Amino acid sequence: MTDSSFSRRELLTAGSTLAVLGTTAAGAAIGTSRGGAPQPPFDSLRDYVAALEAHGLLLRIPEVDQDAWEATGLVCRAADLYGFEGVPALWFDRVKIGGRWFQGPLLSLLQANLDTDAVTLGVPLVPGDGRANYRRAKAKCAQMLQQGHGSYPAIPPVTVAREAAPCKQVVLEGADIDLTKFAFIQTIPGDAGRYVNATSVFTHDPVLGSNFGTYRCQLKGPRLLGLNPEEGQAGWKALMAAKARGEERMPVSIALGQDPVTWFISCSRVVPRFGDKPIDEMAVAGGLRGKPVELVKSETNDLLVPAHAEMIIEGEVPLQVPGQPEGPFGEMFGYLGARKSENFFLDVTCVTHRGDPWVVNMYTGFQRGMATAPADALSEHLLRRSVPAVVETWLAQDAMGIYVVSVDKTGPGQGMKAGMEIAKFVPVAKVVIVVDKDIDVMDKRAVMFALGSRWSSLGAVRTLEGQRALITDPTARDTLKTDKIVIDATRQLPEEGGVSEFAPGNRALLEAAAPDLLAAVDRRFGTVLRKWRS
Repeated sequence: MTDSSFSRRELLTAGSTLAVLGTTAAGAAIGTSRGGAPQPPFDSLRDYVAALEAHGLLLRIPEVDQDAWEATGLVCRAADLYGFEGVPALWFDRVKIGGRWFQGPLLSLLQANLDTDAVTLGVPLVPGDGRANYRRAKAKCAQMLQQGHGSYPAIPPVTVAREAAPCKQVVLEGADIDLTKFAFIQTIPGDAGRYVNATSVFTHDPVLGSNFGTYRCQLKGPRLLGLNPEEGQAGWKALMAAKARGEERMPVSIALGQDPVTWFISCSRVVPRFGDKPIDEMAVAGGLRGKPVELVKSETNDLLVPAHAEMIIEGEVPLQVPGQPEGPFGEMFGYLGARKSENFFLDVTCVTHRGDPWVVNMYTGFQRGMATAPADALSEHLLRRSVPAVVETWLAQDAMGIYVVSVDKTGPGQGMKAGMEIAKFVPVAKVVIVVDKDIDVMDKRAVMFALGSRWSSLGAVRTLEGQRALITDPTARDTLKTDKIVIDATRQLPEEGGVSEFAPGNRALLEAAAPDLLAAVDRRFGTVLRKWRS
């Protein structure tokens, strides 16, 4: 992946999506649909991947040499060509790690494409229109929130016998455990080593209740993992509470290869955590699926885990001993995170898995990591309680830290109020841009157009010092604080110092005068335009 002349034209040569690498696409063109697609709710990762393939959203590649960083290079190139939200999911049959070939599949980008929000939630796809599909999925989530008075529905999970749990097909204990034999990779040269990073880490606390969250786990040895819940996360709170109670060790179970709904709940704030009241996240997963999640008891502890997962790693975290070094690791902002001199670690006591377990790797900072429509719908629902004028919000995964919100502005101060609310309460929002309702928040060109032509005064900019930051933000201070800026790029009203009459836009005038023009141009010249870069 070092050839700087690699181009879209080469990529599409000879009818192969990745012909320049000698590979072929497994499905149809991205965004199209095939018959026979498995339908949600998906009980397993395998059902979900089959649905992606049926919709033309999966690309199979026979083998990659990760010693030469080919898997990560492919993820980069896919994003360069299709954008973070337009890439296919990737399937690697074999992967070279440390001079050895490992049998896969190794999977990635499973919820990177915007179409996957709709696939996961059972919303019919609009061919070739990821934004429309994402918005359809978000509208379904918004409807559920409205019906639930601000909460997603809940269907409690059910417990199945171990004989009915695919994750129990193989049981490894003691010296039979060797996690280094599976296709876990080192993603970038700066990482501390190979990582298990597409996790759902299950913990239990007598006050907080049961919880699962996605934390990176450094592969330190056959039966040893580093464990990195960040300060303030539920897993960290549970571990610190157990340590404060004087407990010597805390049981943990880690699920890998989860169903798609369990996955996006694991790594996003779909379930708001107000206060310390226990929340059954698995019940919310069932509600979003419309079907209970099937759980099974772990082998060496009482934690319940997804029965249809690819693998379960069980172990204990020592609490009254010094931690071990962990990291650095490439983080979500796209920068290498800090090395931690002491961090939690897991002594692995048991591994159960399917007969041929599939492995998923997150290319953190290189991809959209999960379906975001459910979390975005919840965020907008909560924001409208204080700012009813809010129309839509968007946090671009390839421009982490920039948060765009559109408002239906009818009076002075509404734009700035929306922006300030977001800056104060959303840790990831560092640069908040507020635009009018006619601007598509998901269209970077439209947002830049508004920013350049509608922002007009110093009064439409506010800065906030010492606001809550994410630990993965490379600018975050030791106190987890950062400074933020809000830019009101709406048309400023006269009461806000704006002009009394704002000039109409050129394109808006064109579309108003000739409403059928663009469709006519597509019909007559669309093929010529598309062929120019193919």
